[in-house]
Amino acid sequence: MFKRYGHDIRIAFESIMSNKLKSILTALGIIFGVAAVISMLAIGKGAQKEILDQIKMVGVNNILISPIVQEKDASADEGEKQLNKFSRGLTLLDVESIQSTIPAVKRISPEISFNSTIVLNGMRYTAKLVGVSNDYFELYNLPLAQGMFFNDYQEEYGIQVCIIGANIRAKFFSQVDPIGQYLKFDNVWLKVIGVLDKTIVSLTGFEEQGVNVYNDNVYIPIKTMLLRYQNRALVNTKLASEATSLQIFGGHHSARVVVSSSDASSTETNYNQLDKIVVQVNETEQLTPTTEVLSRMMLRRHSGVKDFEITVPELLLKQQQRTKDIFNIVLGAIASISLIVGGIGIMNIMFASVMERIKEIGTRMAIGAKKMDIVVQFLSEAVLISVSGGFIGIFLGIILAVLIQKIAGITTIVSLFSVVVAFGVSAAVGVIFGYSPAKRASERDPIESLRYE
Repeated sequence: MFKRYGHDIRIAFESIMSNKLKSILTALGIIFGVAAVISMLAIGKGAQKEILDQIKMVGVNNILISPIVQEKDASADEGEKQLNKFSRGLTLLDVESIQSTIPAVKRISPEISFNSTIVLNGMRYTAKLVGVSNDYFELYNLPLAQGMFFNDYQEEYGIQVCIIGANIRAKFFSQVDPIGQYLKFDNVWLKVIGVLDKTIVSLTGFEEQGVNVYNDNVYIPIKTMLLRYQNRALVNTKLASEATSLQIFGGHHSARVVVSSSDASSTETNYNQLDKIVVQVNETEQLTPTTEVLSRMMLRRHSGVKDFEITVPELLLKQQQRTKDIFNIVLGAIASISLIVGGIGIMNIMFASVMERIKEIGTRMAIGAKKMDIVVQFLSEAVLISVSGGFIGIFLGIILAVLIQKIAGITTIVSLFSVVVAFGVSAAVGVIFGYSPAKRASERDPIESLRYE
């Protein structure tokens, strides 16, 4: 077939080369349409990867229970309402109760954390100390690079051991094996028993979904945290006993308790022993019903005081993904319109080209060219313009995707699928919008074409 119509295709190519500026202007719609489609799909693909990374980081099927810390200037009316409803906040007793009561719970881990400084061999490094149970590492898919997790004895008796993130190892133990070494965190010496694998992920807005930056963390057993660092429940117990005694002897006007110790002042607005409880259920379908059961159970345990908040990061992230998908569909539709506009531009130019070359068409048909030869000639011209524009658009789209990632900080991934789709559409545009002018050219009467002025 190429041998038969090769001459017609060559004539089309020569026509394009002899009118370079017109051909480039004709192809601009296709170029920018293809580039827009590729860059928009790259943004969508990058957003999808980011959401999947976030889901992995917050853990699959996890439910977060966080305390609601009252502001110091809470209204007096609110204080009066809560006067007879004292809650001890999130405690280890809540963890034990959830674990023993709800059958859908697969794993559960309490969490207490605060930022301070590691000091070792004259070096200082700001990091986060996190008190957890062994289940925590399974909840967040955190494998060990070396060493071991906490054993039962270390967890039960609050032994001063720790598991460090990859950045902590790189900072303090780059030249030595960290296992068995000691580091000083906030005046307490901790023995390193494990090192986590380095987490490499680029996320935006992840703090809101409960994602943690694991590489800079130091992990210790939860009871080590309570024994060696902070246990807000001790101050809370004192507040509870004093509040009870004052209510018995003094009524409402003497119910406000002021503790002058430094521990009490630091926990005046946060009486929760734990900063977070992470609950993992067996199946995704159990997330919603388990959340409802947890809410009722915690409210009952906290004497009707709503001093906690329950969130499901995975559902929030999936909702965010659905929103981004809709946004990407809109952007893709807008980009696709550019391809249609480009196709209409090709059709208009080809119609104009037919009118300009009527005598050429008549001459060719007079010396023996068939209608199909004329169709192939003009159709080839349209297809060559659109395909060339498609190739240029692909390179421009890839460049745009890279620039968007560098300038805007948005993750973009150019996939083979998007390139094939964009190129295929550009070629189809050439065929669809080029056929009508080509057919019109082939149907002209040769004698009339030769007489055309």
